[in-house]
Amino acid sequence: MERGAAVAVRRLRAAGGEREPRALQPPPLPGRGEADPGGKKRDCPAGGSRWRLLPEARGALLVLLYLLALRALVQLSLRQLLRRPGPRDFSAPRAREYLENITAVGPRTVGSPENEILTVNYLLGQIKAIESESSDAHKISVDIQRPTGSFSIDFLGGFTSYYANITNVVVKLEPRNGAKHAVLSNCHFDSVPNTPGASDDAVSCSVMLEILNTLSKSSDPLQHAVIFLFNGAEESILQASHGFITQHRWAKSIRAFINLEAAGVGGKELVFQTGPENPWLVQAYVFAAKHPFASVVAQEVFQSGIIPADTDFRIYRDFGNIPGIDLAFIENGYIYHTKYDTPDRILTDSIQRAGKKILQPRNRAINYMKELSVAFGFTLLSWFSTLVTVLIVAVFISLIGQSLSWYNHFYVSIFLYGSAAAAKLILVHTLAKKFYYKNRNEQYLGEMFFDVSLLVWSIALVLITQLGLCSAFICAMWVAFPLLTKLLTYREFKQKGATIRFVMIYMLGMFIPYLYIMYLTWTIFEMFIPIMGRSGTEIPPDVVLAAFIVSSTVILSSYFLNFIYLAKSTKKTLITLTTVFGVTLILVCSGVFFPYSSDSANPKPKRVFLQHVSRRFYGLNGNLVKSDSGIWINGLDYAGISHITPHIPELNDTIRTNCEDKAPLCGFPWILPVHFLLRKNWYLPAAEISPTNPVHFKLLAKEQMPWDSTKLTFEVSGPSHMSLYIRPHEGSTLSSWSLGDGTPVANIGGDYFVFYAHGLQAVAWRFWIELKVAEKHSDGMVSLAIAAHYFFGEDQKSPQLYALMERFPNWTFPSGWVCTYDLFVF
Repeated sequence: MERGAAVAVRRLRAAGGEREPRALQPPPLPGRGEADPGGKKRDCPAGGSRWRLLPEARGALLVLLYLLALRALVQLSLRQLLRRPGPRDFSAPRAREYLENITAVGPRTVGSPENEILTVNYLLGQIKAIESESSDAHKISVDIQRPTGSFSIDFLGGFTSYYANITNVVVKLEPRNGAKHAVLSNCHFDSVPNTPGASDDAVSCSVMLEILNTLSKSSDPLQHAVIFLFNGAEESILQASHGFITQHRWAKSIRAFINLEAAGVGGKELVFQTGPENPWLVQAYVFAAKHPFASVVAQEVFQSGIIPADTDFRIYRDFGNIPGIDLAFIENGYIYHTKYDTPDRILTDSIQRAGKKILQPRNRAINYMKELSVAFGFTLLSWFSTLVTVLIVAVFISLIGQSLSWYNHFYVSIFLYGSAAAAKLILVHTLAKKFYYKNRNEQYLGEMFFDVSLLVWSIALVLITQLGLCSAFICAMWVAFPLLTKLLTYREFKQKGATIRFVMIYMLGMFIPYLYIMYLTWTIFEMFIPIMGRSGTEIPPDVVLAAFIVSSTVILSSYFLNFIYLAKSTKKTLITLTTVFGVTLILVCSGVFFPYSSDSANPKPKRVFLQHVSRRFYGLNGNLVKSDSGIWINGLDYAGISHITPHIPELNDTIRTNCEDKAPLCGFPWILPVHFLLRKNWYLPAAEISPTNPVHFKLLAKEQMPWDSTKLTFEVSGPSHMSLYIRPHEGSTLSSWSLGDGTPVANIGGDYFVFYAHGLQAVAWRFWIELKVAEKHSDGMVSLAIAAHYFFGEDQKSPQLYALMERFPNWTFPSGWVCTYDLFVF
């Protein structure tokens, strides 16, 4: 025993000096340097085990491979079309036959014979054939509804919609003895002008026909009725669904609905809206769908108004107060509302899957908190500086005219903005580690920045929960899984440091939250990038996309920031990212990446609207003050017509439009109130046009009301699509009208916008407005303008318009029609 003690004393001396005997204490943690409460380094005992730092190359490679593997899994899941058999009798080939027959009719604009007669007759023929083969357990009732009505909506800044004699084909499938309650399944068979509308929304109507066929042949009677609404006026801003839910006799029996929509072509269907409330509906969907694909994040993004679109879901929710599910194809949104939206681009497996899914519906603590606060500050600084840096790059790209370079080459945006964001984040923390934390233990710093990320997600969880947002569950994932991961890696990390084994366990523990967030991120990318091609001339898409990529980078780097402090060096990583960014920036600035594509297999066209318009401006006494004619051109993306000018030289900035200040909506025939998104447009002088079905606008009566207001009654007749603009003059107020609920709804800018559409054989549209005049002016009380749009028939295109459209390059989708604009003052 004595000899053993002497040996121990000699060892202590050899290690650096004598020590006085003392009571036994737990040995210090082995490592490169023992961390004291302040996180400062201490030298390792000689001969002790070494606490390892993470080699930069291995760490960077592992993180890259990890993210690439997650991306591959996301892509695999999004491409998965489940080629297993669907419901026993649901036939995707038969549904495809319906689809091809509907789209063979051609573009189906509201009011056109193709929409109101040919498609309706085809649907009725198929429904009759299905009825003849149905089982005795069910009965089928068919009704053709042609409603007239109006409503106000806060979409696109707020406007009022009026419709007349539009068409709904309504089918009720119920047990032979009837049913008290019903479920509604909704699709729309109309399309936007000049497009076949295969995915939006003929494929949904085809699926519904086949579901009707499948259910009607079943020998087991349904518990409740199913109402199939084939609505013929959704693209005219949700008019047919409003006519059905507010006027049809079967509407009161509906207790839930499924709305089938499209923002892309095929792929997996995304449930992107549910409610209001009624979680039982979502539970039923999850139970019935073998592979449900839904996200509350998608719902909150869509309902926030960020995406300039809406569906019939809003009508059933707001006017019917019915809970429902909004389900849409989202893949390949580039060809949404273009001529490329054809049946051959929709996979039969997508149809099968859609049918299947619908058919089965103390002091140390105080010091640590101070350190944590500083680390939190560095993290916020890194986020802010990253955002500013990347936005500067995006603004620069926009200013030099290279915006949308990523539209046809998605990964360009990742190489340009993603590499810049990652490099700036790493640089800020590398500088903090080198200068501010230069005497601190790496293990301590790694733990602390892990805790910073945990703190951020915990704060987000509390705030989002407090706001009542359902997407708080994502934050809960990013709190629960990291805590579990920390527990799994604790022993390995404390004893050996950032070993490869630690990294593998760490990544395995974080696999589920990272996979899910990658999944969500990719889904949002797939939806948003095509939208940037039709988001108008005022929103710089590169700035929007850069901000989104920075946000994604911040989220994805959340629990990898600590790796910067655990790595030996970040030099190679920074050099690589900077090189990728620099090379990509040079290529983008040189114009290598053209935004658009005419590839028939995967087109990404530029959308352009051309309206051959004749404008007439009348004075207070009814005399013609001025008139002109021209082709009014709107490029639907930020690039305007800059890419078209080299092909058609006369389309240049010398013909930019000027706003007619005294005319509503600047004196131009907007089909929808999107003037605030498309402020840059062009007006090429052209010959005057004379449609065979001109607008007739009459003042029928002018009455002085007892409550000191003036009532004006008008009658309008014209083509199937018209827009009415109202601007009260100074001193006048539009107090009421005969539209909607009687309360006028002003659009952005103060003008009143009314959208009108009618089906076949509609009577002239009569309406009245009531104005209160505080003081009379020599220029009258109010200006009214009526714009008529000819979307089909012999008046649709003039020879000059057709000739101009033929000159557009093949990577564009020019959509043209004739219209008139008449302004009257009263």
